[in-house]
Amino acid sequence: MSVIEIEAVGGVRVLTLSAGRVNTLDVEFLGELTEAVREQERSGGPPLVLSGAGRVFSAGVDLNRLVAGGAAYTDQLVPALSSAFDAVFRYPGPTVAAINGAAIAGGCVLACACDWRLAAPGAQIGAAEVRVGVPFPVAALEVMRYACGDRAEEVLLSGRSYRGDEAVARGLAHRIVADNLLDAAVAEASDLGEIPAAAYSHTKAQLRAPTLARIDAGTDIDREVRRVWASDQTQQGVAAYVERLKNR
Repeated sequence: MSVIEIEAVGGVRVLTLSAGRVNTLDVEFLGELTEAVREQERSGGPPLVLSGAGRVFSAGVDLNRLVAGGAAYTDQLVPALSSAFDAVFRYPGPTVAAINGAAIAGGCVLACACDWRLAAPGAQIGAAEVRVGVPFPVAALEVMRYACGDRAEEVLLSGRSYRGDEAVARGLAHRIVADNLLDAAVAEASDLGEIPAAAYSHTKAQLRAPTLARIDAGTDIDREVRRVWASDQTQQGVAAYVERLKNR
């Protein structure tokens, strides 16, 4: 069963994340998302809207699967995360995130890979990786650095989540939409889609070129990231973090 629902709304393609109750990211989900985005690019790069089914955008990586899978799984997961973030960030056409609910850790990165981010008033948005106990893959960190600018260090090193105007002030959202969030995101994507495609994609590529160059040069860093994620110490720390969440 597909975990990415794709709907055409006029000239916009709405990609809805639909993977369980909180749209957690695992290897299979990430692979399907990457392929869906690349297929849209091959089809001419129409404007995209990314949103989450239910009340959550994405709660990030499936931590239970991470702990159960050990090193063999993390060796697949880190590249899968990087590929998905990279596919969205490099997409030549307009991309809009409709952050309908919590966007945490990998979910936050996925939203921040989009050009424009609209959020519901109560949506929690934050890069919680350091609090979970895992370092960022290069693509994830660079996407967040690009989105948050001079607030990136605060966002990434604190691991805190933000709502409303606090999220906007840190670059995690551009605008808070109280009603009809998805309609607003489709309207935004449609408006951006009226810009000549060559002008939009070329300008976007120029703006992101330094970030993309750092992502492309990050092979050695990601090798170390995979090693840290797979270590016994990290696995034990993530398991303890999951247990604390259960006991809240």
